[in-house]
Amino acid sequence: MAETAYEVGLLDGSLFKIFKGVYNDFKAKAVDEYKFELAPLEYEEFIDAIEKQYMKCIVLKENEIPTAFLVYTTSISESIELNLIHCLGAEDEINKVKLLIEKFLELTEEERQTKVVSYPMLGHQSIFSGDIAKYGFKFIGLAILRFIMGNASSERILENMKLPEKPEGYKIVGYTDSYKADAIRIIHESFKDTQDAVYDTRFLSIEGTTDIINKIVENIYGEFLPEVTSVLLYKDSPVGFAFANVTGGTIANLPLVAIEKEHRGKGFSAYLLNRSIKMLVDWTKLGERIFHEVNVTTETNNYKALKMYRKVGFKEDFCYPQAYLVQKKH
Repeated sequence: MAETAYEVGLLDGSLFKIFKGVYNDFKAKAVDEYKFELAPLEYEEFIDAIEKQYMKCIVLKENEIPTAFLVYTTSISESIELNLIHCLGAEDEINKVKLLIEKFLELTEEERQTKVVSYPMLGHQSIFSGDIAKYGFKFIGLAILRFIMGNASSERILENMKLPEKPEGYKIVGYTDSYKADAIRIIHESFKDTQDAVYDTRFLSIEGTTDIINKIVENIYGEFLPEVTSVLLYKDSPVGFAFANVTGGTIANLPLVAIEKEHRGKGFSAYLLNRSIKMLVDWTKLGERIFHEVNVTTETNNYKALKMYRKVGFKEDFCYPQAYLVQKKH
C-alpha cells in the first residue's frame, strides 16, 4: 500500500471547490461537537472572508484531497486568534494536528515576536491539549455558565435573591455613552492583573481596553444592549459595570463585569447581574424581545465568580481549555 502523502499550505483559489467537503463536515458538527453557539458561516461566506483576508485558513491535503484545516485571524485584536482545528474523521488525527500547528507557527513566526496566540479549544478540540503543549502552549480552564429562560429553578433563584439595602449614595442605571471613559478605566484596572490579560493582552493597557469597549458598544462583538448593561453609580459617578450584548439570534451574553477596587466586597456585582438578567427575563415574558438564554464565561478556578453567577441562577454547562502561547520579543 502506498504511503499517505500529506501537504500543508494556505487555502487559495485553486482549492476552493474541493475544500468544500471538509468545511461542510465541520459545519455539520460545529454546534454539537465544537460547542459553537450558532451555526458557522455558509461556505460561500467563509470563502468570501478568506478572499478579503478577514481570516486565514491552513489546509492539509491527503493524497491531494483536503482532509483537515486550521483557521486563524491576526487583525481583530492584539492577539493572534487561532479559531479552529478540524479533521475529517479520526484517522491519524493527532499527526494532522501537529502538521497544521507547525505550519501555523511557521507562518506566524514574525507576528509572534510581539503577539500572544490565543486558542479556545472548544468541544472535540480539547483532546489536542497534550500535543500542542509540546509547542509551548499553556492553558487556563474556562467555564461556560447559562441562565436558561423558562427554567423554573433558575428563575426562582433570581426572583428570590435577597439583596441588602444599598448603602447611601449608590444606585444602578442603564448605560449611556457618557460613561464610556469610566468603563474603560474600570475594566482596565479590574482585568489587567487577571488571567484574561494573559491571552487577551489588550487588557494590559488603556489603549487596548479602549479597543475592547469600542468593539462591544459599536456592535462588533454582537448587538450591544445599552438598556440591559447595568452601571453602578456612587454619588452619580460610575464605579461598576455589567455589559450585555446579543451574540446571535436569541442568545444574550454578559462579556464583562467589573467593580472599582474601592467599592468591592459589598455585593454590588450581584446587584448589577440581578438587574441585567431580570430585564432580559421580563422582555422575554412580555414578548418585547425573546431570549432563550444568557451566558457568561469565567475561569474554572475563580470560585468567587462561580458562586456569584450561581447566586443569580446561572448553571455550569461545560468547561474547556483556553490555550495561549506567549512569545517574547527578541
